[in-house]
This record gives sequence, structure tokens and C-alpha cells, in this order.
Amino acid sequence: MEKNNNIPIDSTIGEEQLYEHFSFQADQGQEPLRVDKFLMNRIENATRNKIQQAAKLGAIQVDGKTVKANYKVKGGDHVKVMFSHPPHENLLVAEDLPIEIVYEDDDLVVVNKAAGMVVHPGHGNYTGTLINGLLHHFEKLPLNSNDRPGLVHRIDKDTSGLLVVAKTETSMVNLAKQFHDKTSSRKYIALVWGALKEDEGTIEGHIGRHPK
Repeated sequence: MEKNNNIPIDSTIGEEQLYEHFSFQADQGQEPLRVDKFLMNRIENATRNKIQQAAKLGAIQVDGKTVKANYKVKGGDHVKVMFSHPPHENLLVAEDLPIEIVYEDDDLVVVNKAAGMVVHPGHGNYTGTLINGLLHHFEKLPLNSNDRPGLVHRIDKDTSGLLVVAKTETSMVNLAKQFHDKTSSRKYIALVWGALKEDEGTIEGHIGRHPK
């Protein structure tokens, strides 16, 4: 199952003004979609209300021009958004949370993330995340460009499965490159039920959030 190709170009936090910036390039196959829905599909835990508030403040741009929440994103558009970032979102606190470690060596650790657990702190989820638990089990994890210790990829809150975490700067660089270059592979298993017309088949399309 292929994930969508709308990848974030940048995601940073301003150190002085405490603003969070996201930048995305829409792939050429992107169907016209409201920019608020486009951003909801790509920013974990970002609510539509928060995105629309950013639009009202003039904090959403497409190709360098400020747009409203109802702007339709098209293939090739360069979308930027800036959120005010509450100070407590920057605080990473170690928490004694149960974490199932599947494999560990000097360079990395593989954990089985439980369904319902958010990977890292963000909008509306400041505690109880996998990162909070990892900081309790491992004192020193390297920070990525978004100040998320050891993180080189993530899976959705309601998805369970294996997640690789880097334990050193070198392994973080190498693992991040593998995921970026798509030399690593991931397999997803989904449960499907209902009155299906065919016993088997292939579904091709972008993966996004449910509109509700």
C-alpha cells in the first residue's frame, strides 16, 4: 500500500517566537482540495478549527501568496502554514509508560507501538506519547530536525505496529536517509469488512484522513 507523495518540505519551530511552521509540496496527481482539508490530512493532530484560525490570521500561503481556508490546492502547489506554538508543546517530559521493545542494539531500538498511542507530542496531545515513554527508558536519544528524540518515521495514532527509533546521531542520519530514499520497506495489514464484490483486488490511491 503506497502512502501519498505529498511530503513535508520543512517542519520547524521558531526558537524565539514559538511558532510552528509546516511546508508541503502537493504532488502532481493531487486532485483539487480545500487547503484546510489538505493540511488536516498531512499534519498529525491538527484540527480544522486550528487550521481555519491560521487562515483567518493570514498564516497560510500557497506559492508565496496568502490564501483563505477554502482555497483549492492543486498539483505542484507549495503550501506553507504557521501555527502559534504554546510553550508547553516544546517541553519533552519523560514518563514511565509501558513500551514493548521488540529488538535493540547499540544503534537502534524497534518498539511495537500500541493502537491509540500518539507517537510524539503535538496539538492536543502533550503527554502520554511514545516519545514521552522512550525518554524514560533511554536517557540520551539524538534529536532530529524537529527536536523529536530518535524519531525517523511515525505511524498514526490508531495504527499499531513496529517503529524504528535511532539511539545515536549516526544511526539517525542513516535511518532517515533510508526512509527518504525509500530503500526500506513497510507493510500494512488492514481489516476490511462488508459486502465486497470481489474476493481480492488492488486499491490504488492517496491515503488521507476521513473527512469527519
